[in-house]
Amino acid sequence: MNSVINPIKTFFEKQAFGVCAKLGDKLGFSSSSIRMFFIYASFITLGSPILIYLSLYFIINLRQHLRRNRSTVWEI
Repeated sequence: MNSVINPIKTFFEKQAFGVCAKLGDKLGFSSSSIRMFFIYASFITLGSPILIYLSLYFIINLRQHLRRNRSTVWEI
């Protein structure tokens, strides 16, 4: 049973929790405490922090995409 859960757990830790790690680096908190905040807040407020989490994920990916496609003076 554990061999089935570990690949799923590592996938979600790499993909879904990138927002918590990035936010934790910016604010100086541990990513595990931010994850716990999102989990508890989702239960208390019936899922509204999930919308905040997804919007933060979208913003982070958009910023990375814009930085990657920006050309420099030396590439012209």
